[in-house]
Amino acid sequence: MSAAVPSLNNQPQSESVARSFYAKLLLLFFLFSLPFANPIVHGDGVGYYAFVRAPLIQHNLRFEEDWRHANLQFAQSRTLPDGQVMPQGYTQTGHLYNHFPVGPAILWTPFLALAHAGVLLANSFGAHIPADGFSAPYRIAMAVGTAFYGFLGLFLSFFIACRFVHPRWAFLSTLGIWTSSSLPVYMYFNPSWSHAHSVFAVALFLWFWLRTRPDPTLRQWLLLGLLGGLLLNIYFPNGVFLLLPFVDSLRAYWSLLRSPDKSSFFRKFSGNLIFLAALFFAFLPTLVTRRIIFGGFFRFGTYGALAWDFHAPHWLPVLVSSDHGLLIWTPLLAFALAGLLFPMRRSKEVVAYFGLSAVAFYYVIACYPYWDGMASFGNRFLISLSPIFVLGLALLLERANTLFPSPRRAFPAFALLFSAFALWNAGFVYQWGAHLIPPRGPISWAEMIHNQFSVVPRKLAHDLNSYFFRRGDLMHTIEQKDIEQLHAPPTPHP
Repeated sequence: MSAAVPSLNNQPQSESVARSFYAKLLLLFFLFSLPFANPIVHGDGVGYYAFVRAPLIQHNLRFEEDWRHANLQFAQSRTLPDGQVMPQGYTQTGHLYNHFPVGPAILWTPFLALAHAGVLLANSFGAHIPADGFSAPYRIAMAVGTAFYGFLGLFLSFFIACRFVHPRWAFLSTLGIWTSSSLPVYMYFNPSWSHAHSVFAVALFLWFWLRTRPDPTLRQWLLLGLLGGLLLNIYFPNGVFLLLPFVDSLRAYWSLLRSPDKSSFFRKFSGNLIFLAALFFAFLPTLVTRRIIFGGFFRFGTYGALAWDFHAPHWLPVLVSSDHGLLIWTPLLAFALAGLLFPMRRSKEVVAYFGLSAVAFYYVIACYPYWDGMASFGNRFLISLSPIFVLGLALLLERANTLFPSPRRAFPAFALLFSAFALWNAGFVYQWGAHLIPPRGPISWAEMIHNQFSVVPRKLAHDLNSYFFRRGDLMHTIEQKDIEQLHAPPTPHP
């Protein structure tokens, strides 16, 4: 059954019909985007992917094969010429030093298990597909799974925004963040990393928290705790979003303590205890793997050994540095943040909560010694805030809509503007992916802008053809460029 096309004039229009229509458009957009999914395990993704491959294929946490099958740069830095892993790569328990979280592996498991079953079935009929977790069916399943979770995160972000603005603005803001931020790089090009999974987990947590507040049932507290554990399993800084139910509960206690009816106080307290128990239970996969690999439940490898500076010395570079600064690499996010500063009345409380979690997340990254994300497109760490960016951008569109005589004019104007941001971002992503600019460290903006107008239009069509039809060769070429640039002397940039 076809969806009714929502009107863009000032006449009353059912928001539920519009929401359904735009949700289907988002789904269609996702399906057409799937050919961009890149079935490659690369860099940090080797560690993430090992946590699903080794248990599925080998039924253990021995990652030597993952290290040997890794991309060239990763393998060269961790293995000897004969293929043996360097002795210093092992922990005191005799396991390889894999400090990455296990959350992405948990989410990939259904996709990889289905791929494994398919490979075994095909081999039983005479096919000869390596059932080792490295062959194409497994990598394709991983890449499609990552794109799927990234889309679900955006989909939930759309519905969160629909609570406060008309679906047309939620739709445009969702597409804007989808196409003009760092997310598409980690949703499609580098799918073995954790950031698209973070968008899903954060959006699901925020959506469920909004749906059940201000007075969740005990069962809802249980589910919220499980979702909180998933947040932590995927990416440890995501734990800042646990501030939302914490602050919400503190506010409730302040009111309940002054009430003569103490039953509500004890019900809230019981819910909080259930939440904490569920949170701990859901976080057990990480704790157990830390115990096996590092010898202690609360040993987190590199994350605990780095020299964190809690004076947040990198607070400004995180935003505006040419070394992957958030607002200067992905400028549409500046408008998203601006939208959070001027919320509508019905959204003020939620925006305050979201703003609190965004500031806390920003503070954590500003304290991190590798705040720039090293080989990162934009600031990849802050991709976790995508659901908040979607809401902020939608609120800004709702405000800016009043500048136009009617939505009939506003919608195409904003769509055209967002298309320009998307094209700029696509060219920038291409430069980064093709190593026309350094993937690490600061870049030259003069070089980048020159490339956008002179080099990208000439080379993009050819490399897109290679991406779709000779992807292996293209990835090998990019890998070689990356190794060359990594070992080249640094080039000063103004």
